[in-house]
Amino acid sequence: MSVPPPAIRVLICEDQALVRVGFVTILSAQPDMEVVGEATDGRAAIRGAQELKPDVIVMDIRMPLLDGIEATRHLAGPASLSPAKILIVTTFNVDEYVYEALRAGASGFLLKDAAPPELIHAVRTVARGESLLAPAVTRTLIGLHAERLRPAAPASPDRERLKALTSREHEVLLLISEGLSNAEIAAEMVLSPETVKTYVSRILTKLDLRDRVQAVVLAYRAGLAGDGDRA
Repeated sequence: MSVPPPAIRVLICEDQALVRVGFVTILSAQPDMEVVGEATDGRAAIRGAQELKPDVIVMDIRMPLLDGIEATRHLAGPASLSPAKILIVTTFNVDEYVYEALRAGASGFLLKDAAPPELIHAVRTVARGESLLAPAVTRTLIGLHAERLRPAAPASPDRERLKALTSREHEVLLLISEGLSNAEIAAEMVLSPETVKTYVSRILTKLDLRDRVQAVVLAYRAGLAGDGDRA
């Protein structure tokens, strides 16, 4: 008889009690998950992450003492020796700092009005080391931060980085920036999911990116997404 894998250890960081209890209730009911701690502000989130070593941190953006962006930057930013896997769960229509959270190292984003199955799926996805950026989140990101994400000039460093990609990889990156999953990209380009996975891996390696979230940020900074150019 095979031994089941260890449960995904989750730390919930949310200052609103009702929302926090809801997350705890939903995730604790899953046989493959264990909520190991709760935090109500950013500083407590950092302490909890350091002490409990969770597999996934569910992080709100707006919290007292230290917001979720700074907490994410501390736990998953470039200076972190062992970056945490952080899922940002946010009320997107009122949050103005989502782009900064992306750059801080978040592995995924989910809206607070998402259905429980979406939260469960998101935690499992991030726990596997994958990133999650839903199309709805991508569209809102574009709307809120379109000007900030555009390059200042056609010869921007980010555009130069994209020259390392083949035309096919360029097309895959564009679809990633639109929020499509590997399966959706495979259907769009009439490729196998395994082939798409290989393309994604090559893109991340060539551009020295950690995950799909960083790829989306780069695509928008470079002006690739939304310009109608699919190479």
